[in-house]
Amino acid sequence: MEISGIITAIIFGIIIGVLGRLVVPGRQRIGVLWTIAVGIVAALIGTALASALGVGDTDGPDWIEWLIQIGLAAVGVAALDRAKGRG
Repeated sequence: MEISGIITAIIFGIIIGVLGRLVVPGRQRIGVLWTIAVGIVAALIGTALASALGVGDTDGPDWIEWLIQIGLAAVGVAALDRAKGRG
């Protein structure tokens, strides 16, 4: 992977992670780096899932793919927040 690909993954991770965090109600007790990490993982899994469903590459903006990624990020943020709340 080239440096531009890594930078792109981090930028998309930030965007997806923040949007996923906004979807989850209440205050989350996870840091910015965890939010980015959850966003990167959600973006990668969401892209693979959207491709498997056949909606990953459309003519216009890939809204369904973005919704899948944001939904996965929200689930990830909520799960990580709940896990950190127990510790």
